Amino acid sequence: MSDGSLADQFLDAAIDLLRRVRDEQTESITAAGTLLADTVAAGGRLFAFGAGHSSLPAQDVVYRAGGLALMNLLVVPGVVGVDVMPATLGSALERVDGLASAVLDTSPLRAGDALVIISLSGRNALPVEMAMNARALGVKVIGVTSVAYATETRSRHSSGTYLKDHCDIVLDSMIAIGDATLALDTVPAPFAPASTVVTSAIMQAVMATAAGSLADRGIEPPLLRSGNVDGGHEWNGRVMKEYGDRIFYRQ
Repeated sequence: MSDGSLADQFLDAAIDLLRRVRDEQTESITAAGTLLADTVAAGGRLFAFGAGHSSLPAQDVVYRAGGLALMNLLVVPGVVGVDVMPATLGSALERVDGLASAVLDTSPLRAGDALVIISLSGRNALPVEMAMNARALGVKVIGVTSVAYATETRSRHSSGTYLKDHCDIVLDSMIAIGDATLALDTVPAPFAPASTVVTSAIMQAVMATAAGSLADRGIEPPLLRSGNVDGGHEWNGRVMKEYGDRIFYRQ
C-alpha cells in the first residue's frame, strides 16, 4: 500500500481489491453474466436487490445508460438506502424474519426469472430468506457477498446459514470483516469502506458479460443509451416498447 496521502492509500486499497476480484472471481462473474443472458434469451425477467448501502450497487444497474434495460430493482420499503427515518430502522428490518416472504408474495418475480441479491455480510434474515424463497419459486439466484463473513461471524437467521448457502452462483467481493480499509493510531476506529466501489464494479462486469453473451448468440442486447446524447431518448423508447412486459420501473 502507498505511503502517500490517505486518499492515495484508499485508492490503492480499492485497486488491490479490484485486482483480487479480477484474478479470483472471473470464472464466477462469467457464469453470472451467462445466467442473466440465458434468462433474457428464454423470456425471463431480471431483478436486483440490496438492503442499506448494499442497495447502491443494485440501483446502479437499473435504468442505467449502457446497462441492460431489463434489470429491475426489487424494492423492500424501508430498507432501500438510508432515506427512511430513522436510518437505523433499515438495519433493524434486515433482521426481521418473514419480511422476505411478504415481499416476494407481492412482487412480480416468477419461475424462470433471475435475481441478484447483494449483501456484504450475507448474515441477516432478509437476504438469506430472500434467496431461499426465491429459489423455491423457481428463480435463479446470484449472490454478491463477502464470503469472509460466513467464517468469522454468526448468522442472524434461524437456520444458521448465510446468503452464500442459498445461491446458484456466488460472487465474493473479497471485502474484509467491517468493510473499512484504513487505520491510524490517532483514529479510534477503522475507516474508508470500499464495498460499494468493489461491488458496483462486480455488477457492471456481470452486466457487460451478459450483454456480450447475448450478442454471441445473435441476440441484440436490450441496452439503454444515455438520454444526454442525440437519439438516446428515441433509442430507449424503442427498447422499452419492445421489452415493456419485462420492465417494471416504468409502471
